[in-house]
Amino acid sequence: MSGENIVKENKMGTMPINKLLITMSLPMIISMLVQALYNVVDSIFVSKISENALSAVSLAFPVQNFMIAVGVGTGVGINALLSRSLGEKKFEEANKAANNGIFLAILSYFSFLFIGILFSRSFFQWQTDIKEIVEGGYTYLIICTTCSFGLYVQLVFEKLMQSTGKTLYSMMTQLTGAIINIILDPILIFGLFGFPKMGIAGAAIATVIGQTTGMCLGIYLNLTKNKEIEIKVKGFRPNLKTIRAIYSVGVPSIIMSSIGSIMTFGINKILLSFTSTATAVFGVYFKLQSFIFMPVFGINNGMVPIVSYNYGAKHKERLMETVKISIIYAIAIMIIGLGIFQIFPKQLLELFSASEEMISIGIPALRTISISFLFAGYCIVVGSMFQALGNGIMSLIVSIGRQLVVLLPVAYLLSKTNNLHFVWWAFPIAEIASVFLSIIGFKYVFKKEILPLENVEKINYKDNISNIVECTNES
Repeated sequence: MSGENIVKENKMGTMPINKLLITMSLPMIISMLVQALYNVVDSIFVSKISENALSAVSLAFPVQNFMIAVGVGTGVGINALLSRSLGEKKFEEANKAANNGIFLAILSYFSFLFIGILFSRSFFQWQTDIKEIVEGGYTYLIICTTCSFGLYVQLVFEKLMQSTGKTLYSMMTQLTGAIINIILDPILIFGLFGFPKMGIAGAAIATVIGQTTGMCLGIYLNLTKNKEIEIKVKGFRPNLKTIRAIYSVGVPSIIMSSIGSIMTFGINKILLSFTSTATAVFGVYFKLQSFIFMPVFGINNGMVPIVSYNYGAKHKERLMETVKISIIYAIAIMIIGLGIFQIFPKQLLELFSASEEMISIGIPALRTISISFLFAGYCIVVGSMFQALGNGIMSLIVSIGRQLVVLLPVAYLLSKTNNLHFVWWAFPIAEIASVFLSIIGFKYVFKKEILPLENVEKINYKDNISNIVECTNES
């Protein structure tokens, strides 16, 4: 099949937007909900070891989040470049994006291999002197970092399938890894079916086995099903121009997500000044909120290649309709999440074998933080739109403003009241600030990147009419 026929048949340029967005997002939403389920189940099992074990995993979250940030950020850059190249009919550029993306995944793994070996224990010693938390956290983190090759390769191959509209296959890789993880968690943690009882190490081993399985399936599906790109190992040479293009979008995304790690580390330090139980509550919140945020991220993963493709193809109306519908869906999901957190906070906490102290801290925490859901849906979608259009720096500015300029300082100031419940109000305050920054960024990007497409559409329309008239006259 020729390149031109591939583009003519690509559904991202022809299918009705609402149907297209649902078609591409639904598999991602399902797989991400399973990922969220894995995160929750993982912590539920760990909480049955002890509250300190749960705190150890919670304190490890900033590093895990940073690892995922590097993989996902690189993937976002690959996704945007590859989809845009297909929209512009630049098939060689699309292949370069895919092959250099795989190369970057391997480099990412080796980076965290060394980081894990050198800094895992020190990371926990910087935060607490509770020996059980330090030792448990070190055990968990050293396994997750030194065996993270499955994470990075899986993420890149998922993005390759998403970029070409094959989100069903991407869903399969995520589901497989997450389901295997969920099955192995209790077996390895508690020593079932003749396996040794590994405790917190078992949770980490289950995680990396799931990631490696997802990686293997992702490689197989790309080689056998993803015919719109060509993956070459023999004769491959890194292309600096392509890598720069990937990271022009990817680095701001990586930094933006990494800021979340800095924020989490800072909030944990603030909470530890009250009690280690507060960090366990914060960790539980992050696990629970993933059930609400993951469907929105699934919509984003479906939205990004559609926006990138239609931006490359100069289809302004399809691009804007995609963003509008995505925002509507995101806000609706967040309102449902707000209701759940407001009505059932105690029941949610009891899933994690919560003590009386944890429940007394956790109920106001979940109810207060979840107010931010009302504003987060819009900000998430608009931030992804910035990245899809190659304006990752705008997403970075919004993220820095929300998490470093507003959230951490406000949380610190509120902690000076010596009232832990006041600290949680930093989250909705920061999200309101994020809305204002996102609106300003949206207006700037619309004027700079999207509005000029209107003139291109008019020119193309006139050219098409002229061609039709010429063909008619010749007939």
